[in-house]
Amino acid sequence: MPKRILIGTVVSDKTDKTVVVKVERKVKHPLYGKIIRRSKKYHAHDEDNTFKAGETVRIEETRPYSKLKTWKVIDRVQAGKAAAVEADV
Repeated sequence: MPKRILIGTVVSDKTDKTVVVKVERKVKHPLYGKIIRRSKKYHAHDEDNTFKAGETVRIEETRPYSKLKTWKVIDRVQAGKAAAVEADV
């Protein structure tokens, strides 16, 4: 069975070897038909603590690392707004 891959934004990187990734999806309301956003947070394994808050990353479903972590970060899709700014010296 293929592993699921999701794209989301890193919300928190405070814990060791773990990042919290917020994944948003758009759903049509069952009665009114309006498109609404639904989001869910996933705890993902980050072995080297390389990903920071604000970055867009891809996560892949994997074996359980702990009680909450069943995803791991594959790679960075887009750098965060804070990481893209460089100071001229």
